[in-house]
Amino acid sequence: MIDDITPFLPLSPASLHILLSLAPEDRHGYGIMQEVARQSEGQYKLGPGTLYDNLQKLLTQSLVGESTRSFAHEDPRRRYYHLTSFGRRVLGAEIGRLDAVVREARVHLRVPRRAS
Repeated sequence: MIDDITPFLPLSPASLHILLSLAPEDRHGYGIMQEVARQSEGQYKLGPGTLYDNLQKLLTQSLVGESTRSFAHEDPRRRYYHLTSFGRRVLGAEIGRLDAVVREARVHLRVPRRAS
């Protein structure tokens, strides 16, 4: 297991969104694109080239894996991806890093917190 995750940070916007989309469940490529659009309220859209280039990189880095789970109701040619435990650690570290950036920005810009 890799202990030092700092070489993987910061994540690119595409990688961040892909990992976030895979956090709750396995998804195929088109499902990832749809979930990224949903999570970003349509403000970030992944094209197929960006998606698959980034998925290949994330697979190579072991942040994402190909699912071995069978989806009987789906097209058997469709590949599903999942967030690995290492990918979850990297994503958590990135979220923490971004949270610190936002906190610092609020202090310097005196931006009030949004009501949830």
